[in-house]
Amino acid sequence: MKISEKFNELKNKKEGALIAYICAGDPTPEATKEYVTALVRGGADIIELGLPFSDPVADGPTIQAGIERALNAGMTPDTYFKTVGSLKVHIPLVVMTYYNLIFKRGLPKFVKDCAASGISGIIVPDLPAEESVELAGFCKKYDIDLIFLVAPTTTESRMERILVRRTGFIYLVARLGVTGARADIAGSTRELIERVKTTTPKAVGFGISNGKQAADIIRAGADGVIVGSAFVDIIANGKDAAGKLEALAKELKDGIRAAHG
Repeated sequence: MKISEKFNELKNKKEGALIAYICAGDPTPEATKEYVTALVRGGADIIELGLPFSDPVADGPTIQAGIERALNAGMTPDTYFKTVGSLKVHIPLVVMTYYNLIFKRGLPKFVKDCAASGISGIIVPDLPAEESVELAGFCKKYDIDLIFLVAPTTTESRMERILVRRTGFIYLVARLGVTGARADIAGSTRELIERVKTTTPKAVGFGISNGKQAADIIRAGADGVIVGSAFVDIIANGKDAAGKLEALAKELKDGIRAAHG
């Protein structure tokens, strides 16, 4: 399923999107399949599956630990694509990873493997829009969205360059710093949502961990909410992870729905 199709479906229902992140292979590939299913049961509309890399510069301690667990368990790009390809879900899947892994595999092969395994979008936090032309070309060939990040510090001129290249959704970084659950929603987040003028869906990530925060983000004008560290925390704790992932996804999705109530 394409990302645009999912957002159009949700728009018709007057709903925002819940985009859930977990790291593939944390703690095992088999567990990843179980956890993805649990997130879908809970109401996740799009699943972001991290492809682990040893130097995850955009990620905070929680997700770094999840990446380390996955790498220690033997997760590789080959295993990643095999795992993703075996998932039986009918929602868009997005890979989040770093450019080194894409470059090492070869851009055409990486994007072709994404298409073959059912991935609809690619997020590369350390790839500037200005240097994305080659990867974007392969993404267009295989009908895969290349998703860019916009931060509170993004200048107007850079914003224009990003919006010209936009596909799928715009990933709005809720606050400065790395990923990680926070207790509040920063005022700069609301300003950023208002500042990004585009018809492409806007999804906000970095720091969201509960239904109230998710509702606040949607009320502020976002089309979607991205949650990662709160889910990875559950996986780290281990006990009844699938049940707790489903419950948190349901809480977040209920908050998103309530924002339109």
